[in-house]
Amino acid sequence: MRIIACYKYVLDEQDLKINPENKTLATDRAAWKISDYDRNAIEEAVRIKEQLGATVVALTAGPAQAKASLKDALARGSDEGIFIQEDALRGADPAVTARILARAIEKIGDCDLVFCGEGASDDYAQQVGPRLAVLLGWPVVTYVNRTQLEGSLLKAERKLDNGMELVEIELPTVVTVTGDINVPRIPSLKQIMSAGKKPMQTWTLADLGITPDQIVSNLRNESVKGAVVERKRQIFKGDPVETVSQVVAALIKEGTI
Repeated sequence: MRIIACYKYVLDEQDLKINPENKTLATDRAAWKISDYDRNAIEEAVRIKEQLGATVVALTAGPAQAKASLKDALARGSDEGIFIQEDALRGADPAVTARILARAIEKIGDCDLVFCGEGASDDYAQQVGPRLAVLLGWPVVTYVNRTQLEGSLLKAERKLDNGMELVEIELPTVVTVTGDINVPRIPSLKQIMSAGKKPMQTWTLADLGITPDQIVSNLRNESVKGAVVERKRQIFKGDPVETVSQVVAALIKEGTI
């Protein structure tokens, strides 16, 4: 069995700062990481490998700097890493990303299962997994928080707004996972050191038969600004009953309640 774990390399949101003058995001000191839900996708693929035996391929696409993520993905238990390098993919919309990943998966071939995070940590569009399935001609199961594989049958539990749904689906299929499905492992020093010895490949768009005009995004990001909460910093003191009344009155005045 071959399992592909797709992931995105994103800025660590904990490192982002907001410029007070214009509320733009300061990213110059922000580190990069594998998107949070995509770590869950990699972990679930590796978990199945350890239980049933499989080969896990970590797959990503992006500008040159994203290549550094391969070692992290391999340290997390993946057996191979494939990176599609193209600087024009910086900020690519989900349609373009899905098209490139689909071509890569077709090139890899002989794949039974594809895992994606339910959404990326940066834009959280939640579109790549479903779009990828359509392009591959495979079924898709989204918002999965538990999987069980029995032969060619995948049993999945989906976490929905109004309850849980149990589904069974024949492979091959695309699965998008939630953050509840597992706890991604923290690679040990030994795993990090051995990751550099695992096979890593870098492909170009030409290797996938894709021309530059096929990766033109229809979505254009005009600007990104941080949300700043202006706090009144009001302090209420005195009798607890009177204080509660004052707090409620203040909230009503602000339109909060």
